[in-house]
Amino acid sequence: MDFGEILDKWDKLQKEQAKKQKESGKNQVSHKKANAPTPEEKALKQQSMGYDYIKERENKINPIESWLRMYGTIDKDKLAEQEESRNKYKSRSSLVEMKCEARIDLHGLKREEAWQRLESFVTECDCKGLKKILIVHGKGLHTHGTDPVLGEMVRKFIEQDKRLGTSGHPDYNMGGKGATWVILKNNIFK
Repeated sequence: MDFGEILDKWDKLQKEQAKKQKESGKNQVSHKKANAPTPEEKALKQQSMGYDYIKERENKINPIESWLRMYGTIDKDKLAEQEESRNKYKSRSSLVEMKCEARIDLHGLKREEAWQRLESFVTECDCKGLKKILIVHGKGLHTHGTDPVLGEMVRKFIEQDKRLGTSGHPDYNMGGKGATWVILKNNIFK
């Protein structure tokens, strides 16, 4: 057999294979690397392993982030400020010098009405986080025949309400004996 016959045989075999490929609908020419899996094969492999590589990549944590999550951070400045604010309100003089943040005037009210207004006022101030309030009750100069009604009522209210702490009378410009300032205990150490 000479070389020409071998080439003819080769061409004939190639044509037969091409015919078979056309009939079967498969194209043998591939543009992928040898032994490289197709995208479908990759997805099947990931599903069979029960593992999602994309999720793994997204869930990787920076080592510094991991350390911070484990041990946390301490804000020393914030701790110092909190300690300073706690110590600030321990002395009575600092409480007396602190300005009142809200005020209520009970002049002209009857005892029951004044009690209700005072109760709602203290609740509102407590919710707002206020530390010091002023209650103006008057000196009782216009009361006929008995001791001042509202001053005594305010004193009893302060004694009974657990949210209220230290109290006292402000200087003359703020009402003197006709007013009482009160510290809200729940908010003083926040």
